[in-house]
Amino acid sequence: MNATSSHTLTESQPIIDHLNEILKHEWTGVQQYSQAAFIVEGLMRELYAPKFLEDATESFGHAKLVGEKIAALGGVPTVLRNEVKQSRDVRELVENALAFESKAVEMYSAAIELAEEHADRSLVIFLEDILAQEQEGVDEYSKLLRETPAQQGEVKTATSRAA
Repeated sequence: MNATSSHTLTESQPIIDHLNEILKHEWTGVQQYSQAAFIVEGLMRELYAPKFLEDATESFGHAKLVGEKIAALGGVPTVLRNEVKQSRDVRELVENALAFESKAVEMYSAAIELAEEHADRSLVIFLEDILAQEQEGVDEYSKLLRETPAQQGEVKTATSRAA
């Protein structure tokens, strides 16, 4: 709640409940991304293990922020998480990551709507900052999964432009 807000805990409960669902999702991300980093094998390990650990760290950072916000609103942050998706297939790990990030975008967008309904501008800004990071995750994993075939003449080099 911002400084001009006079919401009671009862009025804030829908937001707290939704933030706790987000927190469960972020706790899941910490474990799912960590597990992916632990088990990814083969030639792609050097590329993906650090990426997954970075995303686990990001999820933990989001969990800390959201947990603190829940407590500030008068709620109790959850310690629960959702089911962790596992695989040894690199493509499936990346697909799971894209699904995870997409779900986070959906959840933060819904939380922003709730905060706007309660005219809590500071909470909206707080959530929008995290939403932007989640959307970057969607964009990055979408690009990793994209296999756009190169078409002849599509890429122009300095030599081909001079000709």
